[in-house]
Amino acid sequence: MTRPFILLVVAKAPVPGLAKTRLCPPATPAQAAEIAAAALLDTLDAVCAVPGAEPVVAMTGDLGAAARPIEIGMALRYVTTIPQRGHDFGARLANAHADAAQVHAGLPVLQIGMDTPQVTPESLAAAAAPVLHGGHDSMLGPAADGGWWALGLAEPRHAQALKDVPMSREDTGERTLRALTACGLRPRRGALLSDVDTMTDARSVAAACPGGRFARAVAAVGGRAVA
Repeated sequence: MTRPFILLVVAKAPVPGLAKTRLCPPATPAQAAEIAAAALLDTLDAVCAVPGAEPVVAMTGDLGAAARPIEIGMALRYVTTIPQRGHDFGARLANAHADAAQVHAGLPVLQIGMDTPQVTPESLAAAAAPVLHGGHDSMLGPAADGGWWALGLAEPRHAQALKDVPMSREDTGERTLRALTACGLRPRRGALLSDVDTMTDARSVAAACPGGRFARAVAAVGGRAVA
């Protein structure tokens, strides 16, 4: 029997001019928002297909001003949506874990973002496995840029360690490992993935998931098409 767990997605409304601005240029703000929307939608497809997962999305931003608002709104009908809260990203992450645990009390959590649309139900289940079945208290999936793309916790309350970790830095992954260790955890390292910050990242990730919305949105930049 599959053990239930929270699959927490931390997401930002893909509003032109506010979403994925490092893709510009070559992307326009509207194209960057389309890429972000596609990443979120492909991620939600994978999340909702993971056996045993209770999907929760911690959202910030104005979906009414976002790219693909109707499609995103329809996708969010299949998950529990909670607002992000906190003065900086580390606090918002910690609070998202706490709030998700209030919705699904007593469950372990796997948290991801919306920047790895190459994830599949199988890869997400594998990322959660150390804390679900492997006897580990935590798991951190490193990102190629020095950050991290996934955090698994047997006890969501331990996400409070994230409040003191500077985010979006080349050493964020290592700092997060140290913070988890400092609160008594023994994190297992997960699979390395590339997230999407630059157009080079986007094209590399699109090549890993050529059949999805994300790849089509990336290919639209510069007039290229995906069959």
